[in-house]
Amino acid sequence: MNRVHPPLGGLPPQRARLRRRKPAVSDPSDLLKTPLHALHLELGARMVPFAGYSMPVQYPAGLMAEHHHTRTAAGLFDVSHMGQLRLIGPDAATAFEALMPVDVIDLAIGKQRYGLLLNDAGGIIDDLMFVNRGDDIFVIVNGACKHGDLAHIVERIGGRCTVEPQFDRALLALQGPQAVTALQRLLPGVEKLVFMTGAAFTWNGADLFVTRSGYTGEDGCEISLPAASAEAFARALLAQPEVKPVGLGARNSLRLEAGLCLYGNDIDTTTTPVEAALNWAMQKVRRTGGARAGGFPGAARVLGQLDGTEPLTRKRVGLIALERVPVREHVELQSLDGVKIGEVTSGLLGPTADKPVAIGYVAPGFAAIGTRVNAIVRGKAVPMEVASMPFVTNRYFRG
Repeated sequence: MNRVHPPLGGLPPQRARLRRRKPAVSDPSDLLKTPLHALHLELGARMVPFAGYSMPVQYPAGLMAEHHHTRTAAGLFDVSHMGQLRLIGPDAATAFEALMPVDVIDLAIGKQRYGLLLNDAGGIIDDLMFVNRGDDIFVIVNGACKHGDLAHIVERIGGRCTVEPQFDRALLALQGPQAVTALQRLLPGVEKLVFMTGAAFTWNGADLFVTRSGYTGEDGCEISLPAASAEAFARALLAQPEVKPVGLGARNSLRLEAGLCLYGNDIDTTTTPVEAALNWAMQKVRRTGGARAGGFPGAARVLGQLDGTEPLTRKRVGLIALERVPVREHVELQSLDGVKIGEVTSGLLGPTADKPVAIGYVAPGFAAIGTRVNAIVRGKAVPMEVASMPFVTNRYFRG
């Protein structure tokens, strides 16, 4: 789902970062294209390989302008590379709950929730969003993981419900304090949604599903719609005075300031939810007592880490550099006496925070807010302090 620092290999830092994470492709023509590909080119986007797709990393205005526009008005993101699934059948919620340490059964119709697919060791296969739509469970997964997620879900619960991929649908994200103001002109009634709720809408004969959620820490919506309608709908949004296009670079800087994990950087199959400080994503009914506690892959390890019977060797924390030096992923973290205690997994000079911010993992003894550590940047110790997240106050609309 990116940085402000000197270019690497002639590329802006955002593109360099994204290139390091792209899947191997033999030729640019091998890359998939979203339904908005032609529009991105028309708008002057700089395209890069990402999750097997050709995606816009930034537009002519540049990352900083796009970041600040999203914080002050409304940014339009193409996230059609992500995967959309439907789980259908009377047993769908119970079956899906068996794969995650998350309450699916009690989620009310129209409500959305953050979920974590786990492997048998308690590691995170993917993080995702899902909505109870009454006649199905609608799931959005990360683009680079969607085929693996689909195979995993079908293997584990395909006999209990119908698993229908909708990888041909487009997905747009409109984010920022003026996002809903702009969107309601096209979709009257969307302003009635509150954070982590969703509803169906129709636009020019196309069936849309909108959730009031996103990946920036700002108010906004994500819109699932048919590929054939995506370009016309995007153009209608861009015609609104509040809306400008925003690329992957600013999407990353926005999410990091919001303290949100990037799959493949901050969480992966070697990371448990407890190590990742995602305890809040595991509802009490799945953690303690009752018939629905546990029963998900890796439950013994995850619940053991929660109650202290299993060792916890690292913990995800927020970090702020005390010097104006960006600290990026893979930078070693040391105690003040020079002992390695962890590593940075995401980092940049936050455009809104106006200081270097990072996410990383440290030994539990160094995870308390206010703890001082050193990041080793090009052989130099950069002092950092463990800080609470988000780094910029989230502004979700809760009604």
